[in-house]
Amino acid sequence: METRSLGHSGLKVTNLCLGTMTFGNQADKQTAFAIMDKAFEAGVNFFDTADVYPLGGTFEQFGSTEETIGDWLKGKRDKIVLASKCYGAMGPGANERGLSRKHIMRAIEDSLQRLKTDYLDLYQAHQFDVNTPLDETLRAFDDLVTQGKVRYIGVSNWRSWQIAKALGIAERKNYIRIESVQPRYNLLFRMIEEDLVPMCLSEGVGIMTYNPLAGGMLTGRYRSGQQVETGTRFGLAGVSKAGDMYQNRYWQEPIFAAVEKYERWCSERGYDMATTAVRWVIQQPGITSAIIGASRPEQLDASLAAAEQPPLSNEDLQWLDQIWFSLPRRREER
Repeated sequence: METRSLGHSGLKVTNLCLGTMTFGNQADKQTAFAIMDKAFEAGVNFFDTADVYPLGGTFEQFGSTEETIGDWLKGKRDKIVLASKCYGAMGPGANERGLSRKHIMRAIEDSLQRLKTDYLDLYQAHQFDVNTPLDETLRAFDDLVTQGKVRYIGVSNWRSWQIAKALGIAERKNYIRIESVQPRYNLLFRMIEEDLVPMCLSEGVGIMTYNPLAGGMLTGRYRSGQQVETGTRFGLAGVSKAGDMYQNRYWQEPIFAAVEKYERWCSERGYDMATTAVRWVIQQPGITSAIIGASRPEQLDASLAAAEQPPLSNEDLQWLDQIWFSLPRRREER
């Protein structure tokens, strides 16, 4: 499996990263262990999580994903590049969320305890906090690196201007710089190409993308007129109302039509839909790693195969471009 440098840092990560947000909700502990075993044995050294996982969980469930990973990591910690995130509400209190110094300092201690480690390789701001001065957030992250609790810092779901502003503050005040961003990106959603990707290429910020299979849409599992199934990504509830979010992103007639067209194209060429979708992501300019996930171990097979699949041809890439260009534009959430 190919390894790539994360941003301007010397940290090497695999071009596939294991996402873990199903652990504790869609996947129980035994299943989560099997998923991690499969990814690790396939050569994946990069694992991503967050304090507010599992996706679709409740306040009582939040943190259980990190606990599961911590139990699995015993004896393997030095072999894994471990990333987590903070920002999301961990309880009903006003200071139990966001990117204030108070919350960040509490969040890192809680995550380290749950993960049973004394440091994170990458610590990320899960969203941009409009209610906290950016300087306060960056100073807190810088202190965590100085204290040895974090090696590198990154962000998730930030706009290009927000990252550029943060890079400027970090350079001016000699804070640790942002090395990575984690945006949504796939054949059905390519908005980051307009400004985020060019900014990252210019400034040396790594890009680790999530949703390469568009919540499963690009596997061909879902069809127009189908009812949303409980337990799938689109049927999740919980504090975050994750199912509603995913339906808003992808449960749309133009998306179903585009996926049907993509399925026919893949069938004509003998391509696996999921493998091709992930291969497309890791082949795009500026992409360091694609985050793949599963609720069952066998679901990883097609995504893992993308690391070994030959690059898509220029002709393939040109055809695949038409999927995105044919979709109607609408105001999108991150």
